[in-house]
Amino acid sequence: MGTRASERAAPRLYLVTPPVGNPAEIADGLAKALNATDIAAVLLRLAEGDESAQLERIKALRILIQSNGAALILDGHAALVAPSEADGAHLSGIEAFRAAVPALKPTRIAGCGGLATRHDAMLAGESGADYVMFGEPDASGRRPSFEAVLERVAWWTDIFEVPCVAFAGDLDEVEQLTHADVEFVAVTDDIWQSPRKMIDAINLTAEAVR
Repeated sequence: MGTRASERAAPRLYLVTPPVGNPAEIADGLAKALNATDIAAVLLRLAEGDESAQLERIKALRILIQSNGAALILDGHAALVAPSEADGAHLSGIEAFRAAVPALKPTRIAGCGGLATRHDAMLAGESGADYVMFGEPDASGRRPSFEAVLERVAWWTDIFEVPCVAFAGDLDEVEQLTHADVEFVAVTDDIWQSPRKMIDAINLTAEAVR
């Protein structure tokens, strides 16, 4: 890893789903979002269920996501990536990430979030993360302060080449993060399932390099 190139491109959007139990409940909104602009990836969060149910949920959305040029990333569930033909997995915490890397690399995407310290973030980068994510909520829904997220993002993007995904909780955060030199801005279904908010998010990322 080293310093990143000085040329700046507009950040791409990374969609985060709610926990999916019934894929039909998000399919229409997801299709509209994917058709609206260039989406880098969709982080598919899954509701509780056995492996068979999980695979059915993934497969119900896989073609929709991948046919629109987005990567399908599973939230955890690294063991389901290959059988479901997903593109990779997002792991929370350095230990979970390191445990999953051998099953994912080099052919699948391995992303890492839940990075509480700078040290953990650096370990993720050194362990082969294709990206690191900052600012996402934990299992209880709590997030770090947005000021802390901005600080961590600025530190990472100033030093490291591994791409950064910055999690935005609302459009105000999208706007600020688009000026933070990140490669990707993650947005929740509260944004991408609202046509007006999605258009605003697209415009904000497009304006970031003007």
